[in-house]
Amino acid sequence: MVQYYWNPGYGQQQMMPPQVTIPSGRPNTPPFREESYIENILRLNRGKPGVFHFSFENAVNAGENTIAVNGLVEAAGRDHVILSETNTGRRYLFPMIYFDYAEFDEELNYFDQTP
Repeated sequence: MVQYYWNPGYGQQQMMPPQVTIPSGRPNTPPFREESYIENILRLNRGKPGVFHFSFENAVNAGENTIAVNGLVEAAGRDHVILSETNTGRRYLFPMIYFDYAEFDEELNYFDQTP
């Protein structure tokens, strides 16, 4: 079993960046930088066509434990992704623990890499 983003103290973590006092005496909150987790990258590329591959530990029929969805990212959260299949319009909600990789035919949006 794969543990994905497991963190026992997650609920107790402070979600706001800490305030920093600058020499003028005014508090200054550093700008928030999005982290490059898969769900954040998928959100940046919402609406782009791709092939999304998933695999499952258990399958109803032997040997059928993978699926590839040709579609678009509609939304992505910390533990899930919502895809719409291009040909049928069918929508899927997948837990991210089953996500393997995605293929895109065009350039992806990514976070600014300048320090």
